[in-house]
Amino acid sequence: MIETATLLPQQTAEEYDATVRADIELFREQAEAHTAGNLTVDEFRAFRLRRGVYTQRQVGVHMIRTKVPGGILTARQMEQMARVADEFGGGRGHLTTRQNIQYHFVPLAQVPALLHMLADVRLTTREACYNTVRNVTACPTAGLTHNEIFNINPYAQRLAYAFLHRELTDSMPRKFKFALCGCEKDCMLGAIHDIGARAVIREENGVQKRGFRLVVGGGLGPLPNEAAVLDEFVPEERLVNRAEAVLRIFNKYGNRKNKNKARLKFVLRERGLEWLKAAIDEEYQDILTNGGIPVPESVPEGFGGFETNPQPVGSGALLPVLEGSPAAGEEFDRWLETNVADQRQPGYAIVTVKCDQGNLTGNQMRGLAKLAVDAGDGKLRFTIAQNVVLGFIPVANLRRVYLALRNLALAGAGAGEVDDITTCPGAWTCNLGLTKSMTLGAALSDAVRDYKDRAVRNLSIKISGCPNACGQHWIADFGFYGNARKIGGRELPYYQMMLGGGYDETGVIRFGLAVSSLPARLAPVAVRRVIDHYLANRTDNETFRSYVLRTKIEHFRAMVADLAKPTDLFPEIYKDWGDAEDYSLQLGRGECAS
Repeated sequence: MIETATLLPQQTAEEYDATVRADIELFREQAEAHTAGNLTVDEFRAFRLRRGVYTQRQVGVHMIRTKVPGGILTARQMEQMARVADEFGGGRGHLTTRQNIQYHFVPLAQVPALLHMLADVRLTTREACYNTVRNVTACPTAGLTHNEIFNINPYAQRLAYAFLHRELTDSMPRKFKFALCGCEKDCMLGAIHDIGARAVIREENGVQKRGFRLVVGGGLGPLPNEAAVLDEFVPEERLVNRAEAVLRIFNKYGNRKNKNKARLKFVLRERGLEWLKAAIDEEYQDILTNGGIPVPESVPEGFGGFETNPQPVGSGALLPVLEGSPAAGEEFDRWLETNVADQRQPGYAIVTVKCDQGNLTGNQMRGLAKLAVDAGDGKLRFTIAQNVVLGFIPVANLRRVYLALRNLALAGAGAGEVDDITTCPGAWTCNLGLTKSMTLGAALSDAVRDYKDRAVRNLSIKISGCPNACGQHWIADFGFYGNARKIGGRELPYYQMMLGGGYDETGVIRFGLAVSSLPARLAPVAVRRVIDHYLANRTDNETFRSYVLRTKIEHFRAMVADLAKPTDLFPEIYKDWGDAEDYSLQLGRGECAS
C-alpha cells in the first residue's frame, strides 16, 4: 500500500521545507522499492505522477515537470533550473503552455537528487502531474502593464500554495487547472480552464473593492468546452474559499470510472450550470460556517517568485558594451517593434524573449538569469506561448539588452507572431504522441516566416502531437493535431488541420473548425495555400475567423483535397518531419502530458 499524501497544514517556511524534503525521501524509498521489484508498475505509477515524474516512450528515462506558480521565477531559481538542465536534462529545458519547465531523459535513480536541487530554491514538482491541482497560471506581465485592473500575482501565489499537499486535491477524479488574469481581456485563456479568474473592481458604499469574476468548467482535449460564468464578483479574500467549494464538488461528482469523462467540464455538461452553481454554493456556505482549507496570509520565500526584499532594478553595468552601434539596423528595429512593450512604470520596458517552441539550453537559461539581474528586476516570467518576459528593462539599455540576447541566440524578432509557433513535445518523448509536433512546428515556421502582411503576421499556429490538445490546437487560427493513416499498406504521419480558432470580436472563445487530415510533409503547402487565398479574398477589416466562416469549410476541403489523398508518394512522405527513417506508429500507456 503506497502512502498517498504528505499533508501540508499552515506552516512556517522552515516547516514547509521539512515537509518537502521528507516527501522527496519518501519518493526515493518508493523508487528504490520499485526498482528492486517490491512495487509493481501500477503500484508505483500514482506515487510517481504526484511528484511530477512521467515515463517517456524511451524505456528507462523520465520527464520531470517543475511547477512555476504564476509563471514567475527569481534569477537564482532560473540559475538552478539551468544547473538541473545541465546535470540531469541533457543540457535542455522545455517551457510548457502552463508556464512550467520540463526536463526529459532523466533516469529514475537520478530523480531524488534532481528534486532536492529544486527544493534548494523552493521549487517543486509536487502535483505537476496526476489527478491534482496543476500549476496555477497567471499573467506573466502582472504589475507591469498599463491596462491592468490590479496585480493578480500575489493571489496566484496564495492560491497555488493553499492547494499544495492537500488531502482534498491529492487524488481527484482528474486534473484541475486554474488561470488568473489581471487584464480587461481574458489574456490567460480562463475560458478553457476548470476555473478562470479575472480581476474586477466593484464599488461598494463608495469604496472600491477588489475581487474576481469566475468561470468554471472549461477545457480542451478531444472534446473542448467553454467555461460558464459562476460568479460575476467574488471578494478577493474569498477566492480560495470559493475555489475550494468548486474543488469539493468536482471531487464528489467527477467521473472516477471513465477517465475520458472525468474533467469538471463533463459535470457541467451532464448536470447543468444551475445544478452546479447550487452545489458549489452549498459547499461554500459550509466552508464559511465550519471552515475549510486555511487561506494563506503569505507564501514561503521563493514560492512563485515571491521575495521579502525584492532586488533593485539592475544597473546595466555588466551588459555588453556597444562598439560602433553593432545592435543598430533593421534587425534591431524589427525586434523593438515586436518584442518590446512600454511598461507602466515610466522609463522602463517589457521585453519578450522569443524561445523557439519553448526550448532553452542550460547556457541560455543561465544567460537569461544573469540578464534579469543586470538589466531588470531579477525576475523571469514565463508565458503560455512558451516565451520568457523580462521586466523593468531601462529604455536606455534596450540596445545593449538586444546585444546580450543576440549573444545567447535569443534575439529573434516576431514574438507572438505567426512564426512563433506553440507545440507540445509530441512523439519526441510522449507515450501518447502520434507525430513529432516540434519538427512540424519548425517546418511551418519556415513556411510562413517571409509573409510581411500585418494581418498574416498576427495569425497564430498551434500544434499537438495527438488529439489531447497539449499544444492547444483548438484555439489557433491554424491548429494541427497528429494522427496516422495507411496508404498502400504503409503508415504515414498525418495531421488534422483546423481553421479559425481563438477569441472572436466579442471576446468569446471559439474552437477551430476541422478541415482535413493531411500528410505531415504536406502541411506547410496547405498553410501557404490558405494564407495566399486569405490575402487574395479577404474583405476590409475582416478577421481570419470571419473569413473562414464566410468562405466555408467545404471550400477549404476542396482547396487541399489533392494533398489529403496524394498520388505522388515521394519517399519523404513516409517520414515524419526530422526523421530519417520511415514512420511507424508507436504508442505507450498515456500519462497525460497536458
